[in-house]
Amino acid sequence: MDYIELKCQITPFSEDIGDILIAELGEIDFESFTQTDDTIEAYIQAPLFDMQKVEELTVNYLPNFEFTYSHKTIESQDWNAVWESNFQPVIISDQVVIRASFHTDTPKVPYDIVIDPKMSFGTGHHSTTSLMVQNILETDLEGKRVLDMGCGTSLLAILASKRNAIRVDAIDIDEWPYKNSLENIKNNGTKNISVFLGDAALLEGKTYDVVLANINRNILVNDMKHYVACLPKDGILIMSGFYTEDLSHIQKEADNNNMTYLDHKVDQNWVSVRYKKA
Repeated sequence: MDYIELKCQITPFSEDIGDILIAELGEIDFESFTQTDDTIEAYIQAPLFDMQKVEELTVNYLPNFEFTYSHKTIESQDWNAVWESNFQPVIISDQVVIRASFHTDTPKVPYDIVIDPKMSFGTGHHSTTSLMVQNILETDLEGKRVLDMGCGTSLLAILASKRNAIRVDAIDIDEWPYKNSLENIKNNGTKNISVFLGDAALLEGKTYDVVLANINRNILVNDMKHYVACLPKDGILIMSGFYTEDLSHIQKEADNNNMTYLDHKVDQNWVSVRYKKA
């Protein structure tokens, strides 16, 4: 599948403005982002690209900011080269190294994870992925059944497996992450992970001790009831993909689903939150 690269330049630029723009682009189906200086590069599946929505979004920044943008099509066969040129190893909490297969000189840590991301979200560079990794490191997964919902590269599923989860399911709605997950799981030798192509409808009748969901606010709020239905009493739900100002919306839906708040983490205004089923 082809992707559209949207390049946005904002003047004057700040990290806060960049984060707000990324969040707004996420609301109109953009799924991965890079940021350099005053420029945000955002990527979306070509069939989902709607120029009118982009134009409507830019109006929010006028007249206080100068906002320019351009877009181009990224053919699927070119995407790997784009990622490989930008993908550097990531070290999280001195316990996890996330690297591509072409990285060989990386520190020795308890969890060495090989991710060749291609078109999939989840390399550890983004705050939300890093927050989810930290939560997994702090959660006892020994012998647990784990779900990685919206798995992207299946980085979280792979780490859960390496943390001795007995069984891990990884689900994504897009075919590229599905295929990429199969490759990454094979490369990491994590044989107890099953990958499924689909959405929350696949969860009916399934049970997990821990559910991981790093998606976006709207999907989390809409699908939380499905995640909770999979959990037994005292089951753990860990979510990220939203901003601090969105936490109240997440909390409201968690209250509606009989979930007990445990704690949350913040990194550059991105949030992860952890709940237990009451």
